[in-house]
Amino acid sequence: MSTAAFITCALTGAGDSTGTSDKVPVTPQQIAESAMEAAKAGAAIVHIHVRNPETGKGARDVAYYREVVERLRASGTDVVINLTTGMGGDLVLGSAEQPLPPVTPGTDMAGATERLAHVAELRPEICSLDAGTMNFAAGGEYIMTNTPGMVRAMAKGIQELGVRPEVEVFDTGDLVLLNEIVAEGLIDSPAMVQLCMGIPYGAPNDPLTLQAMVERLPEGSVFSAFSIGRFQLPYAAMAVLFGGNVRVGLEDNLYLSKGVLATNGQLVERAVTILEAMNVRVMTPAEVRDTLGLVKHG
Repeated sequence: MSTAAFITCALTGAGDSTGTSDKVPVTPQQIAESAMEAAKAGAAIVHIHVRNPETGKGARDVAYYREVVERLRASGTDVVINLTTGMGGDLVLGSAEQPLPPVTPGTDMAGATERLAHVAELRPEICSLDAGTMNFAAGGEYIMTNTPGMVRAMAKGIQELGVRPEVEVFDTGDLVLLNEIVAEGLIDSPAMVQLCMGIPYGAPNDPLTLQAMVERLPEGSVFSAFSIGRFQLPYAAMAVLFGGNVRVGLEDNLYLSKGVLATNGQLVERAVTILEAMNVRVMTPAEVRDTLGLVKHG
């Protein structure tokens, strides 16, 4: 069990959640302000996606990332910035009988360099790196696509930029690839891993599956674990019981309790309450930087 843990707040994601909750930040200003709120509440790390302000849909426009990061840095808020690189791996096939050609809109496939363009420009301390391909929760013909070649190319690019990858693991097979690229020297020690549990059709969020995944992590890894929906807050306790850290936020869950919509700050506050009730100390951004050997560029 962890005696100290850090909290990551995943602020907005790219999912179709804005129609359900008006508390999901959409514009760069709203996302930056939500990051400040989460940091004030106790989050050491903020995980940032951006959205098109006109449509509310997930986007990967470097200008949106630039505005969020510049606002956050100018505010003087002490928080570790973690930018997603997940956008650009979205493949929507045709029907079951005619899978090709891929369907647009929905398909958004980009090369490794393009997927890292905002990381190269803004140099956050951390960026995410999805470790595999899976049939994602959206159902239908959507596939989250990250081939072994793509993962290796992005890991190499991230390493050359001096940024720490947070490797997002959705199932046990992702851990096979993770261990390979660590052994190949494409990820510096300690590996930072996010175990993403309970997402159809990935790893279920039961304790035995979590234990199996933790036992297959590269030696010396620093990991967090989360689940989605109503299991997000219970997983704040579950993660530290297995020796990990915590992720909450509106990317993965919109509610503070049944029928009560949450803000990111409220979800972080609830996670802090859970950890402190378990006698787990909440780590500061400075402690996270020291633990992970982060390089602060901005």
